Amino acid sequence: MGEPHHEIRMLRLRVHPETPQERHIQRAVSILKEGGIAIVPTDAVYVLAGDLTQRTVLERLVLLKGLEPGKAIFSILCASFSQMAEYVAPLDKERFRLLKRYLPGPYTFIMEASRQVPRLFLNRRHTIGIRIPDHPVPRRLAEALGNPLVSTSLYDEDGEYLRDPEEIERHWKRKVEVFLDSGPGSDRPTTVIDLTGETPTLLRQGRGKFPLEPI
Repeated sequence: MGEPHHEIRMLRLRVHPETPQERHIQRAVSILKEGGIAIVPTDAVYVLAGDLTQRTVLERLVLLKGLEPGKAIFSILCASFSQMAEYVAPLDKERFRLLKRYLPGPYTFIMEASRQVPRLFLNRRHTIGIRIPDHPVPRRLAEALGNPLVSTSLYDEDGEYLRDPEEIERHWKRKVEVFLDSGPGSDRPTTVIDLTGETPTLLRQGRGKFPLEPI
């Protein structure tokens, strides 16, 4: 699938970063349910996000980021632990306690995926990156949507994370359908930690601290 044939005019919604206006959340959800792509604030960098359950959204994100479909790596952004549980394999008590300590927070945890995760998303590796951000806007968005968002970090053609809302609008106003603007973002991504082995392994140092404190 290529880019949509219709001309995109991005809707910019100025959303309160602590108490997001419900009318803006519902407007964004209606766009996501139609296969639209949103720019969403998190407790780390802004992200491109869409409805995880729609295969066309995954295909569009691959195109927007200029990635090879078989090598594209995304994470899923959840509203809660109960929402997360549908998309990961059963966790032992130690891993669950660790997640409860550090989430919500600026982490992406790599875990074994459940059968619920779309095949395109798995990239043949059967693992998934899970996020529960410490930011009410993306959590409320995923809650109102009824399932997680598929997400990927937002950056420009030089690989620089975009923080300024005006710059974000300039770069993306003809590429995505909606921008949930809650002010300047961070230029530091999440800390990525692999939980598929015997001990947590750092894959990328970001905003979250590592090493993790023992449970």
